[in-house]
Amino acid sequence: MRVLVVGEGGREHALTWAISQSPSIGAMFAAPGNAGMAQLAECVPIGAEDGASLAAFAEEQQIDLAVIGPDGALAVGVVDQMHKRGIRSFGPTQAAARIEYSKAFAKQLMTEEGVPTAAYRVFLDIDEAKSYVRDQGAPIVVKADGLAAGKGVAVCHTLDEAIAAVEERMLDGVFGEAGNAVVIEEYMEGEEASVFTFTDGETLRTLVSTQDHKQIFEGDEGPNTGGMGAYAPAPLVDHALLQEVDRTVVEPTIRALAARGCPYRGVLYTGLMINEDGHKVVEFNSRFGDPETQVLLPLLKNDLLEVMLAVCDGSLSDIRLDWHSKAATCVVLASEGYPGVYEKGKVITGLDNLQEMDDIIAFHANTAVRDGHLVTNGGRVVGVTAMASDLPSSIDRAYEALESVSFDGKYYRKDIGQKALKNLV
Repeated sequence: MRVLVVGEGGREHALTWAISQSPSIGAMFAAPGNAGMAQLAECVPIGAEDGASLAAFAEEQQIDLAVIGPDGALAVGVVDQMHKRGIRSFGPTQAAARIEYSKAFAKQLMTEEGVPTAAYRVFLDIDEAKSYVRDQGAPIVVKADGLAAGKGVAVCHTLDEAIAAVEERMLDGVFGEAGNAVVIEEYMEGEEASVFTFTDGETLRTLVSTQDHKQIFEGDEGPNTGGMGAYAPAPLVDHALLQEVDRTVVEPTIRALAARGCPYRGVLYTGLMINEDGHKVVEFNSRFGDPETQVLLPLLKNDLLEVMLAVCDGSLSDIRLDWHSKAATCVVLASEGYPGVYEKGKVITGLDNLQEMDDIIAFHANTAVRDGHLVTNGGRVVGVTAMASDLPSSIDRAYEALESVSFDGKYYRKDIGQKALKNLV
């Protein structure tokens, strides 16, 4: 099998790593890829959202499966471009991916289908949005309607914060066109968790649960990032709750998308808020999470390529997911200043040391090679994933391993996984 992985982050490195272990794999390509992916695949300089060029390359190289990683690529219809040339692709079409790239669409669908979620209003007019915020009071949640690299959500604890969040999105244009409309939601108390489900449009195969850490600082403080760490399985979400989420959230959502003429095939990411009253959907994403993928795939026993082909071919009912009886923790090493202003080009050392450690994997998020040196090339740089027999041990191993990795301005949260420990029985 000849495979093309589209994307250049830690999620895509994890996908490339997992697919590369399939006995069916032949040639692998990554577009545009990163320095870590280059160790497993041939990187080609095509942007992840350049659907026409990607599809032409896939046809020329006789690609058997294109795996589309990033949300932006799905939103601009890279899967549709592949399908036009007869290239089998893992990921939803542009129409189905709307479940992520339009918060308003997702909220309307959930409301119509009875999927539990927070009360909300959608606004195109900034004055109306600010008036609504003043009427509702704080705490309240302000979201950019479109894609914002995981940073478009503001949980506002004061009215001033909420008004500023509306202005940042609708007036200042911080998130570009994504902020032309805002979704304003009621604030939900509880703990967040992520549930990922493979689907071929009919059959569901839900993965083990996971939790990530969005905020930049310890104690879940500060602005949202793309994700500073994750662990799996999440003790908060047991098997019974996973089944309940399938029944009340995932199944009706997949049915609703099919009924609207946009059947969903790929992996659906359900972000949940969980409290003593039950669960509600925070948001849907139309792809694997980052860094959740970096803890999920090392735990998966199945041949990922076989699973993805079953999703594409409508034969997922033939697949049963099997898991290692271990836990995994990923800690993200970021550039100083992220998610704000940061410098690139800092030399990274020590990653080779991790290759000598059992059940330790370094997934490159934003790295490059300059003048023969591995250097930082973005805000989130490397995710260090550790597996162990239980969650506390995997947390300890991840923090021990990351001490081997160095670059100027290295920053990481020191409390990844700690909130899970209270849920262990």
